[in-house]
Amino acid sequence: MSTTFATRMTRVQPSAIRELLRLGDDPSVISFGGGYPDAALFPYEELCAAAQTSLIEEGAISLQYTSSNGIPKLRQQIATRMQAQGTPCSADDVLILHGGQQGIDLVGKLYLNPGDVVITENPTFLGAMIALNPCEPRYVGVAMDEDGMDMNALEQALKANPTAKIIYTVPDFHNPTGVTMSLERRKQLVALANQYNVIILEDTPYREIRFAGEPLPTIKSFDTEGRVIYLGTFSKILAPGLRIGWTVAGPEITRQLGLLKLAADTQCSTLNMKVISLFMEQNDIEAHIALLRDNYRRKCNLMLTTMAETFPDNVTWTTPLGGLFTWVTFPQGFDSADFMRHQLLPHAKVAYVPGEPFFAENPQPNYARVNFSSQPDSRILQGVRAMGELLKHPR
Repeated sequence: MSTTFATRMTRVQPSAIRELLRLGDDPSVISFGGGYPDAALFPYEELCAAAQTSLIEEGAISLQYTSSNGIPKLRQQIATRMQAQGTPCSADDVLILHGGQQGIDLVGKLYLNPGDVVITENPTFLGAMIALNPCEPRYVGVAMDEDGMDMNALEQALKANPTAKIIYTVPDFHNPTGVTMSLERRKQLVALANQYNVIILEDTPYREIRFAGEPLPTIKSFDTEGRVIYLGTFSKILAPGLRIGWTVAGPEITRQLGLLKLAADTQCSTLNMKVISLFMEQNDIEAHIALLRDNYRRKCNLMLTTMAETFPDNVTWTTPLGGLFTWVTFPQGFDSADFMRHQLLPHAKVAYVPGEPFFAENPQPNYARVNFSSQPDSRILQGVRAMGELLKHPR
């Protein structure tokens, strides 16, 4: 058969990360690669009880179609939690999604024509570029430091690209670097977006997994013109397999995103939405999140301490205050993908995510994203020690 695909498919390519991590599919491999939460911390019993209640007591409702925007009770629960955290919103501002990833996809469809500019941190979340690539944008990367996106560099990017459509940011425990945008820069970001008339897409999958320092206000909380679209998810605080996330935005943006969602999938799973709603009604979700924070704090500290004990002096890493990742910097000229393929996997059965694909511009091979949340303590120790040994004494 002869067929011609749409031109957008030239931007939809297999992920280099996915191809490389397939080498680590062996269960004996200690993988620091995926952005996985610790499955041992999923609230299995409570979710099972909520699912059972939903099916036994409300089966006809839980298995039926519902509103494309999501069941009203869950939207209100989300709005109430966000209000408690200092972000003004109502249930009408909430749109339920198939995870935060769908939100990136829908925002891209809403705003981007081929060639339109998306400004991101550099590096940025690879999954965001995967979601936006079918819209055929042009990316402009903005440098980061320990306080997040550099606002002077952002203003220069906005001046050079006055028709930029979206600023995409992961301000809390950034993926891949783990750093957090400072309070002052959050305010500056909104001011610049207002000045240059650009949408901010605030992606916050890790926001509630803060295990050090004081919580910072959302960027959305400083939004005076309705130009910030907030993305949240239950994937990291309950379970990713439920595939439930949400947006918070102004009325017209929410309406338009709702129309795009209706066209894409009609609605999220009624049953999964009911399960999460019942879970929050029947259980203390804040206590569950506190448990996650305690465990991820321990795992992060264990990984960073072991790196300090075993890595050579010319390798550095970030110290995240939350989230799931640290960002490792190797010396100039080091190729992290080559090292993983030819040293870590064959000789130590250890995997991470090479850093080069995360760069929107000027990709650099001497970085790696390393996840500390998914492995048990013993395998963190074993894997990091093995990595340190091979960095010092490659075979």
